[in-house]
Amino acid sequence: MNSSSARWRTDGVRIIRPGEFDSNIAQTPGLHRLAAVRTENTGATKLWAGTFTVEAKAKTGPHHHGDLETVIYVLNGVVRLRWGERLEFEAEAAAGDFIYVPPYVPHQEINPSPDLQLQCVLARSGQQGLVFNLDIEGVETPELVRWIDDLHN
Repeated sequence: MNSSSARWRTDGVRIIRPGEFDSNIAQTPGLHRLAAVRTENTGATKLWAGTFTVEAKAKTGPHHHGDLETVIYVLNGVVRLRWGERLEFEAEAAAGDFIYVPPYVPHQEINPSPDLQLQCVLARSGQQGLVFNLDIEGVETPELVRWIDDLHN
Protein backbone atom coordinates (compact mmCIF):
# COMPACT_ATOMS: atom_id res chain seq x y z
CA MET A 1 0.00 0.00 0.00
CA ASN A 2 1.47 3.38 -0.97
CA SER A 3 1.61 6.27 1.51
CA SER A 4 -1.31 8.08 -0.14
CA SER A 5 -3.54 5.01 0.25
CA ALA A 6 -2.44 4.56 3.85
CA ARG A 7 -3.39 8.17 4.59
CA TRP A 8 -6.87 7.74 3.10
CA ARG A 9 -7.38 4.64 5.22
CA THR A 10 -7.12 6.69 8.43
CA ASP A 11 -8.14 10.15 7.17
CA GLY A 12 -10.87 9.17 4.70
CA VAL A 13 -14.51 8.24 5.05
CA ARG A 14 -15.99 7.92 8.54
CA ILE A 15 -19.05 5.92 9.57
CA ILE A 16 -20.84 7.22 12.67
CA ARG A 17 -23.28 4.70 14.11
CA PRO A 18 -26.29 5.67 16.28
CA GLY A 19 -24.57 4.37 19.41
CA GLU A 20 -21.86 6.99 18.83
CA PHE A 21 -24.25 9.98 18.60
CA ASP A 22 -23.64 12.51 21.37
CA SER A 23 -26.42 14.12 23.44
CA ASN A 24 -23.94 16.17 25.46
CA ILE A 25 -24.47 19.22 23.24
CA ALA A 26 -26.47 22.46 23.44
CA GLN A 27 -30.18 21.67 23.74
CA THR A 28 -33.40 23.65 23.34
CA PRO A 29 -36.41 23.01 25.58
CA GLY A 30 -38.84 20.60 23.88
CA LEU A 31 -36.28 19.28 21.38
CA HIS A 32 -33.73 16.50 21.83
CA ARG A 33 -30.59 16.86 19.67
CA LEU A 34 -27.95 14.24 19.01
CA ALA A 35 -24.65 15.14 17.31
CA ALA A 36 -23.31 12.70 14.73
CA VAL A 37 -20.73 14.58 12.64
CA ARG A 38 -18.59 16.93 14.70
CA THR A 39 -14.93 17.85 15.01
CA GLU A 40 -14.31 15.53 17.95
CA ASN A 41 -15.30 12.32 16.18
CA THR A 42 -14.64 13.06 12.49
CA GLY A 43 -12.30 16.03 12.26
CA ALA A 44 -15.02 18.03 10.44
CA THR A 45 -14.40 21.77 10.65
CA LYS A 46 -16.94 23.31 8.25
CA LEU A 47 -19.95 21.06 8.80
CA TRP A 48 -22.01 19.70 11.70
CA ALA A 49 -24.76 17.08 11.40
CA GLY A 50 -27.08 15.24 13.73
CA THR A 51 -30.67 14.38 14.50
CA PHE A 52 -33.46 15.78 16.60
CA THR A 53 -36.80 14.62 17.90
CA VAL A 54 -39.87 16.45 19.21
CA GLU A 55 -42.46 14.46 21.14
CA ALA A 56 -46.14 14.37 20.11
CA LYS A 57 -48.07 17.57 20.92
CA ALA A 58 -44.83 19.33 21.95
CA LYS A 59 -43.03 22.45 20.78
CA THR A 60 -39.51 23.72 21.15
CA GLY A 61 -38.42 26.94 22.75
CA PRO A 62 -37.64 29.75 20.31
CA HIS A 63 -33.99 29.77 19.21
CA HIS A 64 -31.57 30.55 16.39
CA HIS A 65 -28.20 29.22 15.27
CA GLY A 66 -26.08 32.34 15.00
CA ASP A 67 -24.29 32.81 11.70
CA LEU A 68 -24.79 29.17 10.69
CA GLU A 69 -27.03 27.97 7.88
CA THR A 70 -29.19 24.98 8.82
CA VAL A 71 -30.82 22.31 6.68
CA ILE A 72 -33.47 20.03 8.22
CA TYR A 73 -34.75 16.86 6.57
CA VAL A 74 -38.04 15.54 7.98
CA LEU A 75 -37.76 11.76 8.43
CA ASN A 76 -41.04 11.07 10.21
CA GLY A 77 -44.07 13.15 11.08
CA VAL A 78 -45.03 16.75 10.37
CA VAL A 79 -43.26 19.84 11.65
CA ARG A 80 -45.01 23.15 11.98
CA LEU A 81 -42.21 25.71 11.81
CA ARG A 82 -42.71 29.24 13.15
CA TRP A 83 -40.17 31.97 12.55
CA GLY A 84 -39.61 35.72 12.76
CA GLU A 85 -38.94 38.27 15.50
CA ARG A 86 -42.23 37.27 17.16
CA LEU A 87 -42.65 33.89 15.44
CA GLU A 88 -45.21 35.60 13.24
CA PHE A 89 -44.81 33.31 10.22
CA GLU A 90 -45.70 29.62 10.00
CA ALA A 91 -45.34 26.79 7.48
CA GLU A 92 -45.61 23.00 7.63
CA ALA A 93 -43.24 20.36 6.30
CA ALA A 94 -43.83 16.62 6.21
CA ALA A 95 -41.75 13.47 5.89
CA GLY A 96 -39.50 13.76 2.84
CA ASP A 97 -39.37 17.58 2.89
CA PHE A 98 -36.25 19.69 3.39
CA ILE A 99 -36.27 22.97 5.35
CA TYR A 100 -33.64 25.70 5.02
CA VAL A 101 -33.12 28.06 7.99
CA PRO A 102 -30.88 31.06 7.26
CA PRO A 103 -28.45 32.49 9.85
CA TYR A 104 -29.90 34.35 12.86
CA VAL A 105 -33.56 33.54 12.05
CA PRO A 106 -35.54 33.04 15.29
CA HIS A 107 -37.60 29.88 14.91
CA GLN A 108 -39.56 27.21 16.74
CA GLU A 109 -40.48 23.64 15.77
CA ILE A 110 -43.95 22.36 16.72
CA ASN A 111 -45.12 18.76 16.47
CA PRO A 112 -48.90 18.95 15.92
CA SER A 113 -49.39 15.16 15.95
CA PRO A 114 -51.38 13.76 18.87
CA ASP A 115 -49.38 10.52 18.89
CA LEU A 116 -46.40 10.55 16.49
CA GLN A 117 -42.85 11.61 17.42
CA LEU A 118 -41.28 14.08 14.96
CA GLN A 119 -37.88 12.85 13.75
CA CYS A 120 -35.49 14.95 11.68
CA VAL A 121 -31.92 14.99 10.40
CA LEU A 122 -30.08 18.29 10.40
CA ALA A 123 -26.88 19.72 9.02
CA ARG A 124 -25.24 23.06 9.78
CA SER A 125 -22.52 25.04 8.06
CA GLY A 126 -20.14 25.08 11.03
CA GLN A 127 -19.21 23.78 14.46
CA GLN A 128 -19.40 26.84 16.73
CA GLY A 129 -22.37 28.62 18.33
CA LEU A 130 -24.85 25.95 17.40
CA VAL A 131 -27.81 27.09 19.54
CA PHE A 132 -28.93 30.38 21.03
CA ASN A 133 -32.14 29.90 23.02
CA LEU A 134 -34.38 33.00 23.03
CA ASP A 135 -36.89 34.40 25.48
CA ILE A 136 -39.55 35.77 23.12
CA GLU A 137 -43.32 35.55 23.10
CA GLY A 138 -44.85 34.45 19.82
CA VAL A 139 -47.88 36.09 18.26
CA GLU A 140 -51.26 34.49 18.93
CA THR A 141 -52.01 33.73 15.27
CA PRO A 142 -49.04 33.55 12.88
CA GLU A 143 -49.38 34.21 9.16
CA LEU A 144 -49.52 30.94 7.21
CA VAL A 145 -46.87 30.89 4.46
CA ARG A 146 -47.53 28.44 1.65
CA TRP A 147 -44.51 27.58 -0.48
CA ILE A 148 -45.41 27.31 -4.15
CA ASP A 149 -42.73 26.56 -6.69
CA ASP A 150 -42.21 28.74 -9.78
CA LEU A 151 -44.03 26.25 -12.03
CA HIS A 152 -47.29 26.31 -10.06
CA ASN A 153 -47.81 29.90 -8.92
